[in-house]
Amino acid sequence: MSPVEVIRRQRRKEARPAELAAAALSLFIEKGFAATRLDEVAARAGVSKGTLYLYFDSKDALFKAVIEEGVVPLFEEFEAKLETLRDDPERLLREILQGWWDKVGSTDLGGICKLMISEAGNFPEVARYHHDAVIVRWMALLGRAYAIGVERGVFRDMDVETVRQLVFFPLLMQAVWKNSMSCCDETRSLPDSYFPTYFEMIFRGLRAAPAQESRP
Repeated sequence: MSPVEVIRRQRRKEARPAELAAAALSLFIEKGFAATRLDEVAARAGVSKGTLYLYFDSKDALFKAVIEEGVVPLFEEFEAKLETLRDDPERLLREILQGWWDKVGSTDLGGICKLMISEAGNFPEVARYHHDAVIVRWMALLGRAYAIGVERGVFRDMDVETVRQLVFFPLLMQAVWKNSMSCCDETRSLPDSYFPTYFEMIFRGLRAAPAQESRP
């Protein structure tokens, strides 16, 4: 075997956990968590079932790998914006929400939203992991971005939990729709006007009133 072939095989071996996670995600979205079998994941990734077991011993472990490979790294990127964009709360919130859609909601990772809604009750341990590793951290991130705006007098002071839901749930529903009912909808992608309209509505509601308008 030539040195080049050795290097290629080594790289292939190192890439296998990520490839297996990607194969698992595609099957989870297509078939659901319950219906997906480990041998199907191995076949989709182009490896034997024995090779799969070298890295993952269950579908639960594969699901965790999907989250750790695809979603968790994004939090560091989004959380860094809390410092770099502190002086511009509107831009901060805009980039976090747009970033979620571009890197999660509009991608295969967005299928996890529908997956959790449909199968969380049957797989409570998987649902709890997703809740703690993703939902709690994401909603805390949104809460901190909103709080920065309140502290700087840019956003009005309202109930943070209500604000987080009203701001994020439209995008969450778009991700669910994309992975379910979009098969019946000819307009499968968001129109160009979606985000400008979405942000206009959000920030009109969040912005603190100018001092002269706040007087009785």
